[in-house]
Amino acid sequence: MQALLRLIYPSQCLSCDALVESDFGLCGQCWRDTPFISGLVCDSCGTPLPGDPGEVAHCDDCLAIGRPWAQGRAAMLYRDNARDLVLSLKHADRTDLARPAGAWLFRAAAPLLRAGTIVAPVPLHWLRLFRRRYNQSALLSQALARRAGLDHIPDLLTRARNTGSQDGRDRDDRFRNMSGAIRVHPRHKPGLHGKEVLLIDDVMTSGATLAAATEACLASGASRVTVCVLARVAKDA
Repeated sequence: MQALLRLIYPSQCLSCDALVESDFGLCGQCWRDTPFISGLVCDSCGTPLPGDPGEVAHCDDCLAIGRPWAQGRAAMLYRDNARDLVLSLKHADRTDLARPAGAWLFRAAAPLLRAGTIVAPVPLHWLRLFRRRYNQSALLSQALARRAGLDHIPDLLTRARNTGSQDGRDRDDRFRNMSGAIRVHPRHKPGLHGKEVLLIDDVMTSGATLAAATEACLASGASRVTVCVLARVAKDA
């Protein structure tokens, strides 16, 4: 039956119409155009760095700002085909991308995964969720949690106010805009005490949103917070 279905509906590249050998895959050209991150990375945000992959290093941004989370990783750089994939997931109803993206996140997040960790997404404000109809970060966190065999709490965090878009804001304004905007849902506060949390988002630029989410978790008793994003905006991108 599977062979017959493949004859009728051959597998196509996630990014273009080219035929591929398996479902949820990229063709050779799209794979080459997708800047997956490998090698030595910043231990706080996942930005690729020169050096031995066995080292623990930090990028200039993370040294300058300091991060409230313990460690961070990213699957791709936010450019070229990676940017197209993220925007398709976020704005073009390409929810099918969450499944392969979950596998890419799982690979990137491997150093962060520990038994008993709670996986949770960065939340959308309810107005934006109403317009978009889904939280792309929740789809990603669900896919990662399922692959990792970890508990997933999609509504662990809420946005207390509508922060609007961060586009066009400088770094300091991004952090001011997000200050106090994210809270732990009251229903989940008792169960968060002493737990480790892995926060998932689609894109990290300044880290302001992830910082607000991390601070909310720590203030509610989480023992440790790590972060992983599908794509990292880097200065050399």
